[in-house]
Amino acid sequence: MNNELPLFPLGLVVFPKEDLNLHIFEPRYKQLITDAQAADNTFGIPSFINNQVSDYGTQVKIVSIERVYEDGRMDIKTRGLQVFKVRNFENPWKEKLYAGGHIEWISTSDEEDPILRQNLLERLEELYKILQVNMNLSSDNLLSYEVAHKIGLSLEQEYELLILNSEKDRQSYILDHLEQAIPVINEMERTKELIRMNGHFRHFDPLNF
Repeated sequence: MNNELPLFPLGLVVFPKEDLNLHIFEPRYKQLITDAQAADNTFGIPSFINNQVSDYGTQVKIVSIERVYEDGRMDIKTRGLQVFKVRNFENPWKEKLYAGGHIEWISTSDEEDPILRQNLLERLEELYKILQVNMNLSSDNLLSYEVAHKIGLSLEQEYELLILNSEKDRQSYILDHLEQAIPVINEMERTKELIRMNGHFRHFDPLNF
């Protein structure tokens, strides 16, 4: 596999198998997409965090060009493929308008711990019940990547998750986050309910002393 990639830094984290829609409007990235189409249809999205390009990112494949505007802007659909580490970042790259560089492909383990997975699913169900949303999980994706954007992680935390190269480690990271977050979210929801009830007539069950 080619160890060079055109690079499109963005202020987000893309996970493998994630579907990502992008609106392309800058001249350098219109050029990048055109070049990617003419080659292997892939490019890299390293995360841009704290005003700098991070070391890790995800290779994405152009799935389709949904719309091309008269001025050259594009709406495209992409899908995350594989995590990489940037070995050297060049901007501009090879006399292009956009950045690129040499990268190292990161191998990951998909092995799961059944007990850990079950504990995580139970905590996810608890979270979504509090938030009153349905938990619809895909069966063709790793659990950690499937829920990573749906549990309230900060950008920095999503990045920390991305660079973990074991599914067991990623699930453990998410479980630890939920163990801390759920009591806080539960209390916030209880507080919201108390605020909504303020000024209303309330019925209390008698207390037995």
